[in-house]
Amino acid sequence: MSNGSSITQFLLLAFADTRQLQLLHFWLFLGIYLAALLGNGLIITTIACDHRLHTPMYFFLINLSLLDLGSISTTLPKSMANSLWDTRDISYLGCAAQLFLFGFLVGAEFSLLTVMAYDRYVAICHPLHYGTLLGSRACVHMAAAAWGSGFLTALLHTANTFSIPLCQGNAVGQFFCEIPQILKLSCSHSYLREVGLLEFSLSLGFGCFVFIVVSYVQIFRAVLRIPSEQGRHKAFSTCLPHLAVVSLVISTGMFAYLKPPSMSSPSLDLVVAVLYSVVPPAVNPLIYSMRNMELKNALRNMILVVTFQQQ
Repeated sequence: MSNGSSITQFLLLAFADTRQLQLLHFWLFLGIYLAALLGNGLIITTIACDHRLHTPMYFFLINLSLLDLGSISTTLPKSMANSLWDTRDISYLGCAAQLFLFGFLVGAEFSLLTVMAYDRYVAICHPLHYGTLLGSRACVHMAAAAWGSGFLTALLHTANTFSIPLCQGNAVGQFFCEIPQILKLSCSHSYLREVGLLEFSLSLGFGCFVFIVVSYVQIFRAVLRIPSEQGRHKAFSTCLPHLAVVSLVISTGMFAYLKPPSMSSPSLDLVVAVLYSVVPPAVNPLIYSMRNMELKNALRNMILVVTFQQQ
């Protein structure tokens, strides 16, 4: 194969060789996928139906759930289908679409988490200016900027990655198409251009990470000055879930892309990919609903209303 144009399909990494383990992988991923659909779907429905939750924080949470649904739907269905039908194939265009969509949704999610940190900072450190700084128009603009930044970054990475000549076969060492695995198939030094672009994106991501850390340092300083224990508990209950989600996304993503080559192995890369691509969308709804009493009460009320109407 002289270049990418002669490749009509890629071969994804199989989780197992035996039929029993392939079916086990299918049912395991199906359970995780359904849990992610249910959890994120409930959050979106609950916030949309309860007017008391029509605030900036919950508006951003709806966007986060939509991004989680999109990202997990980009990777899991194809992997489950391959295990069910005992195949590894993904078309060239399908691989490009998967790489673009996953990069778009994950990039937008990280930008949105940065916006959500700013939302919590303003709400706790400058509550009197909250309505002014985070009005409905400002929230829409910030959410659109998060989605737009993810789209432009993914478009740039996808176009750059698939313009690189590929001559190291068509076997992708992962259960979905991602940039590092496609770069391993390159046969020229032109892949260094994409590596440089990745380093630039990681630098921007690090800047967002620093912003989040500084925001939470200011938040915790303000929370500790709240005189009432109930006030501190309420402030922590709205901040800790977001901080837990940020920690999960950043830690798994950084380990996946920044671990030294000496630590790289097919099994470790597979486990890390599951941690940063599958686990966050599935557990984010649980993290946000555990300590958020407003969301839990709204969800309970919605379930009671639906149950009462069916009787």
